[in-house]
Amino acid sequence: MHIARCRLTLHDTLFYATREMGTLYETERYIHNYALSYALFNDTIIRVPYFCASYKPGYPADLEKLNEMGIYVTPARPLVWDYVLATWKMAQVTYYRKPERFGGKNYPVNIGRAKELGPGSTFEFFVLSEGPVTLPRWIRLGKWMSKAEVVILSTQISRAHPADKPFIAACPLNPLDTPLQATAFDLISMPPVSLINNARLVGAYYEVDGIKLPAGMKYTFPLAET
Repeated sequence: MHIARCRLTLHDTLFYATREMGTLYETERYIHNYALSYALFNDTIIRVPYFCASYKPGYPADLEKLNEMGIYVTPARPLVWDYVLATWKMAQVTYYRKPERFGGKNYPVNIGRAKELGPGSTFEFFVLSEGPVTLPRWIRLGKWMSKAEVVILSTQISRAHPADKPFIAACPLNPLDTPLQATAFDLISMPPVSLINNARLVGAYYEVDGIKLPAGMKYTFPLAET
C-alpha cells in the first residue's frame, strides 16, 4: 500500500457550518474526509459537473469511483489552528417583502456570525492507494471555496502488520470506513458522518514513520432506505 503523509495549510478563512447555534455558525477544527476527497480528486476522478440539478449529495456514486481506483483519504487533524469571527448582515427589501425575524426583535434572520478557521491553520492527513497517486498542490475547500496548499511530507510503501495487540490510530477516522472494532474513542460530532479520534483499535494496521493507520479502510455508506 502506498501511503502519502500530507500537510494542508489554509491561505484563506475556511467555513462550513458544523454547528448552528442561533445566529452563530461554527466550523469544526477537523476536516471531513468527504470534503478532502472531493477537493483532491474532483478534477481527475470524481468529476462532479459544474451545474447540479439537485442539492442532494451523491456521496456513494462519487466516492465509489475512488474505491474502484484503490484510493482512500483520511480526515485531517489540526496541527496549528486559529479562528476568525465574522459578522454578516443582509439587507431586507421591505418594499416588496415583509421583514422576517428570528426569535425576538433583537435577532433578525438577516444577521449572523460565522466562526471560521483562520489563514495559516495547518492540518495533517493521509492518502492510501494501491499505486502512486498525483495530488494537486492547490485545492479549494468549504462554503467559500477557500484556497489551501497541499504538501506531501513523505511517501512510503507499507505492508499491513498482523493484529497482535491493540493500537491507537494516529488520525481521526470515519467509523463507517474502518473495518476494525474501536474499543474506545473520542467522538467528533459533524455532518454528514461524525468522526472518531484517538481510536483504540484491534486488528491489522499500516505503520509509517512510527504512525499507525488501520488497514482495510474504504468509503462505505449506509444502505439506502427503500
